[in-house]
Parts: sequence; structure tokens; C-alpha cells
Amino acid sequence: MRPFHALCLAALLPMPAWADSTNAATRPLSLSDCFHLALEHNLDVKIARCNPEMQSHNLAAAYGAYEPALGMSASRDFSESPGGLDSLNRPYSGTTAYGDSFVPGLTGILPTGASYSFGGTLSGTAGSGPGGSFINDSGQASFTGTQPLLRNSWIDGPREVILIDKKALKMSELALRRQIMTTLTSVELAYYNLILARERINVQRQALQLAERLVNESKAKVAAGSMAPFDEKQAESQLSASRSDLLGAQGAMATQDYNLKNLLSDKMNEWSGLPIEPTEKLEVAPRNFDLTESWRRGLALRPDFLQAKTGLEQQGVVLKYLRNQIYPELDVVGSYAQAGSASTYNGVLAGIQAGTSPSWSVGLQLTLPLAGNRAARETYRANKVQLKQQTLLFKQLEQNIMVEIGISVDQARASYGQADATHQSRLFAEAALEAAQKQLDNGRTTSFVVVQLQRDLTTARLAELTAIAQYNEALSNLAYNEGTTLQRDKLELAVK
Repeated sequence: MRPFHALCLAALLPMPAWADSTNAATRPLSLSDCFHLALEHNLDVKIARCNPEMQSHNLAAAYGAYEPALGMSASRDFSESPGGLDSLNRPYSGTTAYGDSFVPGLTGILPTGASYSFGGTLSGTAGSGPGGSFINDSGQASFTGTQPLLRNSWIDGPREVILIDKKALKMSELALRRQIMTTLTSVELAYYNLILARERINVQRQALQLAERLVNESKAKVAAGSMAPFDEKQAESQLSASRSDLLGAQGAMATQDYNLKNLLSDKMNEWSGLPIEPTEKLEVAPRNFDLTESWRRGLALRPDFLQAKTGLEQQGVVLKYLRNQIYPELDVVGSYAQAGSASTYNGVLAGIQAGTSPSWSVGLQLTLPLAGNRAARETYRANKVQLKQQTLLFKQLEQNIMVEIGISVDQARASYGQADATHQSRLFAEAALEAAQKQLDNGRTTSFVVVQLQRDLTTARLAELTAIAQYNEALSNLAYNEGTTLQRDKLELAVK
């Protein structure tokens, strides 16, 4: 395909007003302006932005498993028994006792899977009995801990949830990027379609002007007797068709205007009576296409591909946890305590602090399923098959992406060639009409030929406009399939 100069619609046709001169003011927007409006106001993007935020809260909640829990209890006891006579008829006095107890505790788990508990007791008993009044206060500070060595050692429930939620957060961010790319691509295509719709109005207006000119000339020639009335009716028929085509083009432009506004706004009433006026032109800029490089970019940048890859990693976390659950429970268990006793609480606390009454223990605790832990093993095997299936789906997605990119590259190349061909066709159609018009002026042809050539020119102009738009749309779709939409449009996504 031979290279050709960049085609710009401004060079092809003069840019007319948005519609009739009675219309209200327009809102000029560049493609970059549309991108920024969509990123701020598009409802699909707003909805998608909520997912990473929600997933971030879920991840923060998962870390809550490591927050220690403080517990405490306090109580007062009272007991009383009356006096009386013993078996030897000796009198004895009654007893009265009351006691206070305070039990604080701090429990939690660590990222290693260990669980711990700090606790203590502080209690006192006072009363009176046959031996007289008595006071007895005691207390203890203790620590117990359990560290898994097999099951729940390298991964346990809380760590599994955290790792899965991290992957889920990454996947939600990739899904947001995908939605933004989808929206920006839709905005770009809608912007091109709006330009195309406006330029089609231009073409139809030019066709209408040609038809009006031919009717006026035909009437003058019929009046002068140099043309048959039949030729005048043909020209008038073409004029009516041109008016109808212009009305249809104006209706199509209104539709494209609404389509673009819907992508840019979350408050449609603010755009009422304010048509969008694109400030950019459609161009055909030559580009070199490298399929291998496009594949590389697609497999490195496509959000859906990266999302599927993260999903495999997420399933790997689940599989790691389930494999660990097959092992028996073997835990190191230890405890340490200091006790104290005195007639006052202060004395008890001083005794605990002095550390003169320690006690400790350390040991192993084994729990071994007698039936081989069938539930855990079969669950692990089922999820292993599921991971295999996800891996195959991932490979299928990779292949589908390469096919999509290959099709997009071929379509872009073909669209470039079509734009070149329709450009040449339009030039030939203009030259043919100009020659036929001169022949009609000299009486060497009929209005039928001129009408047909006017139609051919209109068709050629519309075909060139469509080809230019399709080429730009093909480039946009290629960038989307490569995952380079944001880079191509020089936009950055920051997920907070």
C-alpha cells in the first residue's frame, strides 16, 4: 500500500455551523476535554471506583484478626452460716465471709499462627468465724502461648484471608482500569461519530446546493427552450432527495450528540440545549503496525489478562492453605506465672513483682486424625483440579487476546488502505462532475448524467468520511485490545 498525505476533513470541506443559525450556543470540546469529563462524571466509572474502596476496607478488616482483645471480670461473693451446738453440745459461733475478685486478660494471635494469652487474678477474702476475724488476699500473673508446628504453621485462616483480600484488591483495581479504558474508548468512538455526523451534514448541504443550482439552471434552459421539461423534473427530484438526506443527517447528528453526552455526564439536564461542538478533525496519520510488539503489549498491559493472572495467584493461596490443613496438629505449648499472697492487695502485687513464686510449663500437643483426615485431603484435591481448570482458562484467554489483537491490526491496516482509496475516489468524482457540468453548460450532455454524477460525488464524499472515521476507530480499538488506551491518551490512573 503506497503512502499518502494525511487527510484532514478541514481540507476536504469547510466546517459549517452546528446546525441552523437559529440554534443556541454550542459547547466546544476537544477529545482530551471529553476524556477528563468522562473520568470525572461518567456513571460507569463512578460505580467501578467504589469496588477498590470497598475491597480496601475488606483488607483492613482482615488485619483486624491480629488485634488483641482485652477482657476483665470483677465479682463480690458473700456467705454466712449461723452458730449452734456441736455433737457434744458445745456452742460454736457462726461465720461470715465475703470476697472480691478481679480477673483481667489479654488474648490474641500473631502472624506466625501463634496464640497468646496474658492473664491474672487478684482476689481477697475476709470474714469472721470461730477463730476470729481473718483476711486473705492472693493473686497471680500468667502467660500462655501456643505455636503451631504443622497445621496452621506456614499459613492459617487469618493469613489466607489477608492474602486473598490483597489479591482481590489488586483485581478490583485492574477491573477499574478496564472500565476506564472501556469508557475512554467509547468516548473516543462517540467523538469520532459525532464529527462524522457533522461532516455528513456538510456533505448533504453541498449536495443540496448542487441540486438547487442544477434546478435553477434547468428552469432557465427549459424556459429558453434549450432543455426538455423532463430534465427539469429529474433535477427537481434530486433536489427533493437531497433535502430528505439532509434532514436524515441532522437527525443522526442529534443521536450522536446524545450518545456522547451520556458518556460525559452524570446530570443530563445540565446539557439541555447545549450541543457539543468537536474542536478536532479526523485525520489519517500513517502508522507502522508490528503484530509481535502488539502481542507483547497486550499480554503485559491488558487489565483482564492481569486480572486473570491475579486470580490464579489467589487460587494458589487457597490451595496452599488447604494443603496445610492436611497435616496433623502439632503445637508447642508453654506457660509462665508468678504468684503472690498477703493481707493487702498492695502486698499481693508486691509479691508478684518480686517474682519469688514462679511456675512454668512447656510441652508438645499432638492431634492426629485417625481416619487420615479425608475431608481435608479431598477438598485439597478438588481445589487442585480447579486450579488446573483456571490455568487452562488463563491460557485460553491469552490465545483469545492474541487473536483479538491480530484482528485489530489487520483491520487498522485495511482501514488505512480504504481511506486512501476513498480519497482518490472522491477526487475522481469531483473531477468527473466538474467535466460533466461544463458539458451540460455547452449542451453536450443531459441533466440525467449530471444528477447521477452529483449522487456519485455525494456517495464518494460520504465514503471517504466513513473510511477516515473507521481508521481512527480501528486505532482506538487496537489500543484498547493492546491495553494501551491510557498510555496512548497520556492519562494516568491513580487508585486511592
